[in-house]
Amino acid sequence: MSASKLTQDQLYQVLVGPVVTEKSTLAAENHDQVVFQVNTSANRHDVKAAIELAFDVEVESVKILNVKGKTKRFGQSLGKRNNRKKAYIRLKEGSDIDFAEFQA
Repeated sequence: MSASKLTQDQLYQVLVGPVVTEKSTLAAENHDQVVFQVNTSANRHDVKAAIELAFDVEVESVKILNVKGKTKRFGQSLGKRNNRKKAYIRLKEGSDIDFAEFQA
């Protein structure tokens, strides 16, 4: 398994912020996963390294999900929201993330 080739400063740019929704709360309760919005150019190795660096925890697995932006109507014209990328992160037993110390 290859490690991330990004510098420490670049790793801090990978995480955009936590996703706090009903679905992410259920993932946390039922599957011990946390959900983060990440940079669109990040891969799973970058996300794993960034989480371990930022929160000093051990990551078991990372699953990446691309979310396509919705098309919205503004009066008569059409607009489109930006595409984004989410990461579902499963932590190893005994690891926990305290969101109070995360500053986006």
